[in-house]
Amino acid sequence: MDDFSVERSATLAVTEFGVHRWAPGASRFLADQMDMLERRGLNNMLWDWQVSYREFAEEVTAFNFRFGPDPDPYEGWPGERWLDIRRIDLLAPLIGQRLELCRIKGFDAVEPDNIDGYTNDTGFSLSAEDQLRFNRWLASEAHKRGLSIGLKNDPDQAVELVGDFDWALTEDCFAEEWCEQMLPFIKLGKTVFAAEYTDMDMTTAKFCAKAKAFGISAILKTRELDSWRRSCP
Repeated sequence: MDDFSVERSATLAVTEFGVHRWAPGASRFLADQMDMLERRGLNNMLWDWQVSYREFAEEVTAFNFRFGPDPDPYEGWPGERWLDIRRIDLLAPLIGQRLELCRIKGFDAVEPDNIDGYTNDTGFSLSAEDQLRFNRWLASEAHKRGLSIGLKNDPDQAVELVGDFDWALTEDCFAEEWCEQMLPFIKLGKTVFAAEYTDMDMTTAKFCAKAKAFGISAILKTRELDSWRRSCP
């Protein structure tokens, strides 16, 4: 994959890019629109959603009963709180609905966010094993529905999860110098997408040569994920 884009709150559009990530969710897009994009060669549409509670989400009432008595907020993202991923029995119906909606709407892949909660202050006693169990369950549920699924960040578990996920997406891996941890995906012929951000004082000159050497498809974006982007030459 030579090029891609990451954009938040995008309206329906057809561009020259081979992959485009849409947010906030699959419910905004109809199957006939997906078919039109497929005919134009955009056959890797991604649906971005968070494995966390968001007070502004449609599922607010349902998720309100799925987190603990005092979950910590997700630092830097007001209105988001962590979920107790140990309770797959409670989360499964809600997450299953999201995946099923994505399948029905004609999407090809999903990109679940915030799937490295065990490395954060979530308010829960999450272990690495808890995260592996949840992430593998999530990948399995996507595959049952014929959906490709990407590993978003979580570099410390890339080796363990490379067999479960179909590709990977990183943020700030060049700025924070951990891209090499995602190379197990490259070694298995699986694509790694990397989004670097201007607020980390990054420029394409700082990461494109290394991205090419690693075989990683990388772009430069603003943290707001608007339409501005810079690709590696």
